[in-house]
Amino acid sequence: MSHAANLDKKYIWHPFTQMKDWIKQKPIVICEGKGAVLKDDQGNKYLDANSSIWTNLHGHAHPVLNKAIQGQLTRISHSSGLGLANEPSSFLSQKLTRAAHPASSARWNNMVRLKKVFYSDNGSTAMEVALKLAYEAARRTRGIRHPGFVSVKGGYHGDTVGAVSVGHIDLFHKSFSGLLFKSKSVMSPYCYRCPHNRATPERQDARDYRKCKWECLDPVESAFRTRGGNSRTRKPAAMVVEPLMQGAAGMIPQPKGWLSRVAEIVRGQGAFLIADEVMTGFGRTGTLFASHQEKVQPDFMVLAKGLTGGYLPMAATLMTQEVFDAFLGDYGEFKTFFHGHSYFGNQLGSAVADASLGLLSLPDNRRKRKNLEKELRRLLKGLWVLPQVGDIRQVGLIAGIELVKDWKSRLSFPLKDQAGIRVCQKMAEKGVLTRPIGNVVLLMPPYCTTIAQVRKMVRVLEESVTEVFNQT
Repeated sequence: MSHAANLDKKYIWHPFTQMKDWIKQKPIVICEGKGAVLKDDQGNKYLDANSSIWTNLHGHAHPVLNKAIQGQLTRISHSSGLGLANEPSSFLSQKLTRAAHPASSARWNNMVRLKKVFYSDNGSTAMEVALKLAYEAARRTRGIRHPGFVSVKGGYHGDTVGAVSVGHIDLFHKSFSGLLFKSKSVMSPYCYRCPHNRATPERQDARDYRKCKWECLDPVESAFRTRGGNSRTRKPAAMVVEPLMQGAAGMIPQPKGWLSRVAEIVRGQGAFLIADEVMTGFGRTGTLFASHQEKVQPDFMVLAKGLTGGYLPMAATLMTQEVFDAFLGDYGEFKTFFHGHSYFGNQLGSAVADASLGLLSLPDNRRKRKNLEKELRRLLKGLWVLPQVGDIRQVGLIAGIELVKDWKSRLSFPLKDQAGIRVCQKMAEKGVLTRPIGNVVLLMPPYCTTIAQVRKMVRVLEESVTEVFNQT
């Protein structure tokens, strides 16, 4: 084992990792990356099949992104955003607000414009910004003395206290319940395991479990109902959603029309809609922002992960002029938004994010993403032959393959069996790196991934499932 591996095991506490298991293993120490390929300190090469935890868009060591950072380094790496402006974040803000309004949006119903940008350093803090702003704006402009929040079961919006308060994954969040504020949760539109739809498919790849009357919308409407004198003093200020697909819940796609119907309910109740586009933004779902596929423009758009193309920790919260105006006033009124952090609007992050947006807009790159998405969809169909594959879920270049004990009954593996972990460990041995979400194996390739490389990713997944479960 290398010196770096020994130091890691001696000093580092890894996120979402049972360290008792970690210290028994020989860690993979990544030291280089090029395109969709990572290289460890032993000279082994791996395909980055989850884009380095959903962050990398264009591949590692991309020449355009490298040049953007190198050019900014010759000028300045960082100066404070408190009381000072800088060029890169100003240019990026203009591009982000323009990108948030596709040309077709003029024909959308209930269209709002996202005109302001507040920077932070990761998705959790960007969500905190949205929650704080929505809370106080509802108090100031809508007369709600005690605003609340609605979010979706299985939702994950980050690890800060506010973000956890609107998250609903007990495995991650239950132990911190004493720290949190209360929020309402509504059922997830998890079609594969919908309690209103228990029909058994006649064949493994059948999608006939999707027979419903939109029962998943009823709890959303109920969550916004208030009684008696509480109708204005206690009312949800906003609903938080991951548009099109819930990530940490296990890559749960929403049926077509769900998001637009939810937006109608929320707006009809005079509440804000907060779109958590941390995972789904920047082309992952097929459009630049997932919300726009259903012609939905949120009041707050939360961005992170792919914002800098996977290069630097940076995040942004976009909001409307209405929200911004709620915090304007004379100095002595103290209506200022008292929130921020030291690296607000960092120049290096802004410069590389600007360059990444430029790459995303190139017609040739858009075609490549579409072709990669089609090939991934075609390849995933071949996994239905595996008896342990219960469901295959794909939106754009995000795919989740749910492993089950029995596809007919949809019986899950107990989490303690580590079914997903064992499959991913086997995949790593074969040169493909990804990380499971419980029993769901994730594939989310960088946009530079070649057809040959995505074929290897799916082939290795199939081989690994077969080998792991043939041994048990």
